[in-house]
Amino acid sequence: MSAFAALADAVTNDVGVQHYGSPLPEQRALAHGTAVVDLADRAVVALTGPDRLTWLDSITSQAVARLAPDTSGELLVLDPTGHVEHAAGIVDDGETAWLLVDVDDAEPLATWLLRMRFRAQVEITVREDLHVVGFVPGGSAAELVRPSVAPAWQDPWTHVSVGGWQYAHTATHPGTERPWTEAVLTADEHAALAGALGRGVTAAGLLASEALRIAAWRPRWSAERDERLIPHEVDWIRSAVHLDKGCYRGQETVAKVHNLGHPPRRMVMLHLDGSDSVLPEPGTPVREGEKEVGTITSAAMHHELGPIALAIVSRRVAADAVLTISSDGTEISAAQEIVVPADAGATAEIPRITRLSRRPLKQD
Repeated sequence: MSAFAALADAVTNDVGVQHYGSPLPEQRALAHGTAVVDLADRAVVALTGPDRLTWLDSITSQAVARLAPDTSGELLVLDPTGHVEHAAGIVDDGETAWLLVDVDDAEPLATWLLRMRFRAQVEITVREDLHVVGFVPGGSAAELVRPSVAPAWQDPWTHVSVGGWQYAHTATHPGTERPWTEAVLTADEHAALAGALGRGVTAAGLLASEALRIAAWRPRWSAERDERLIPHEVDWIRSAVHLDKGCYRGQETVAKVHNLGHPPRRMVMLHLDGSDSVLPEPGTPVREGEKEVGTITSAAMHHELGPIALAIVSRRVAADAVLTISSDGTEISAAQEIVVPADAGATAEIPRITRLSRRPLKQD
């Protein structure tokens, strides 16, 4: 049991501490920068060696060959047809590239990286001895967390990264209102942090961090990804894809959909009506009338918005369609907030070709 899980009133499952008895107050404290989340659902993969950044640049979606020390980014590993296989936050300290990943993807990502190493001078290690905690910067929580192993990772979702593109049509993206930091701690630092809580900083559970993530329209590997997902469908080009870098696996699909086509599905945030006690589980079908048009990927109770969810639906679903979810025998009506619009992609300005007239030439 971790030091955080041993705190009073902790409610845990196989992923980690879900809450400490007061989910909504914990969420408000987290949003205000006065709470810390023990991110037991996150893991660390460390890359060392002189080729680590140029090598990563050649095999992932992000331009990291010249990533400056202490600069945070995000990258994806795509399959040859452009589907998302792995996702990671990255921060480099000048000697080690630290990849922060969802815990179930740590070993698969490390295994894939090992297969792709060939002659590159890179060492790859899953650091099971380290812990990850999350908090909103700028408050008292940031003053209490003192990592010594690696620079803190600043989630780039607050802005459109260099080389990226935002599909969401909104003047104020909710991601800008969710600055987010993840820090890597040793076992001793992790235990000391748990023991220091209560001095103006409280513990928050994973339910709190998930609710803030969902409200910010922020995709993650363990929730929104399935075997069909391409980055465009969840607006991941905003933070994890560089559209102007060199070739990498899956680039052809990224470029083709972005420049000429449209993603076949699109992510929406749903505002759920009905009982506040009913939240659909991930994988629950989303219907328009009697027709199944998508799937719930994440759901949470937000301290201001109420019950919300992320879902991936067909691009053909009308933006004003009222959708329905069945959960525990309850029919829940859901209103869409568009994250990825139906017209996403097709950004290339291709000039129209003047067609020759088929009328016969005038005879003299």
